[in-house]
Amino acid sequence: MKGILTAAAVAVLAAGTMRADEKVDAAKLVGKWEMVKSDEQTAPKGALVEFTKDGKVTLTLDAGGKKFEMGGTYKLAGDKLTVKFKPPDGGEEKEDTDTVKSLTDDKLVLVDKQGKTTEMAKKK
Repeated sequence: MKGILTAAAVAVLAAGTMRADEKVDAAKLVGKWEMVKSDEQTAPKGALVEFTKDGKVTLTLDAGGKKFEMGGTYKLAGDKLTVKFKPPDGGEEKEDTDTVKSLTDDKLVLVDKQGKTTEMAKKK
């Protein structure tokens, strides 16, 4: 189960059309996002990620009929999104940095270091 949570957290962060020197509008990132598509098969469709304006992030997912929630922090610098999660079982904190390929009012696309894409839709 620990592996699924860690993989899901990394996949949620994984995922351009933006130039490296372009700044992403951090205000658009704030809110709840639902994973709709991922190149990483370990990331469950329907996982929710919430970014708050004070730099906190929460991942909520259903794995094997059980609901799991992990909290952490995020930082957006230019088009780079860095997220740190501590697994709920007290395991080692995980950090990942991905590139924001695109961010609109209702869609977020991230690309990880291996070129794998994650697409999320903003929950209303």
